Amino acid sequence: MKTVTGITLACVLTAAGGEVHAQEVTWTPLFNGRDLTGWEHIGEGKFVIEDGVLKTEGGMGLLWFTERPFRDAVIRVEYRNPEGKNAGVFIRIPEPPGDPWVAVHGGYEVQIDDLTEMEYESTGTLYSLTRPLARPARPGEWNTMEIILDGDRTVVTVNGVLVTYYREGDWVPPREEDWQPERGPRPEEGFIGLQNHGPGDVVHFREVSFRPLGR
Repeated sequence: MKTVTGITLACVLTAAGGEVHAQEVTWTPLFNGRDLTGWEHIGEGKFVIEDGVLKTEGGMGLLWFTERPFRDAVIRVEYRNPEGKNAGVFIRIPEPPGDPWVAVHGGYEVQIDDLTEMEYESTGTLYSLTRPLARPARPGEWNTMEIILDGDRTVVTVNGVLVTYYREGDWVPPREEDWQPERGPRPEEGFIGLQNHGPGDVVHFREVSFRPLGR
C-alpha cells in the first residue's frame, strides 16, 4: 500500500477474472502540519508544533477538533511514543467540550500507552473498558492507528492489526476509580480530540486524517 499526498493507493482483487486494479482511498487531513487551525485546546498543558509534528506538553488537557463531529467514518492517526508515555485519541464526544473530563466521561478514549502491562490500558483499547486482541504497537517508532466509527461499533487497528472490536452494550468491567470513564452508551456521532496526559508524558502526532466509511 502506498500513500501519496493524502491518497492511499490500494491493490484490490476483482471478483471477475482476478484482475488487480488500483483503488483510490482519499483521506482528508485535519491537522495541516503548520498551526492549530480547526483545533482548540482546553485544560492544562498544551500542544506545540515542531517540524510539522504535534508534541504534547503537560496536562491533563484536550486538543479537540472544532469544525465538525464525525459518524460512520475512519479516523487515522500517526503517532510516536518515544519513551512509552501516556496519551490518547478521544472519539464520540457528545458535545463541544468545555472541560477535558467531558471527553473522558462522555466519549471514549482510544488509549496510547505502548509499554504498559495493564490489559485495559494498552494501546488501541478503549481506556479501562476493553481488553486488547493484540499488542502490535512499536514503541519508539511511528505507528498508524485507525479508528472505525460504524454506527454503534468501534473498531481499532494499530499498524494494520485488529486491537479492539466493541459494540455498544458489550460487557465492560465495573468502574473502580474516579478518573476512569463513567460507564454507559456513547453517541453514534461525536467530536474527536487528542489528549496531553500530564507532565513527563510526551507523545508526538504527525497525522490526523479521516475518510467517510466505505470510501
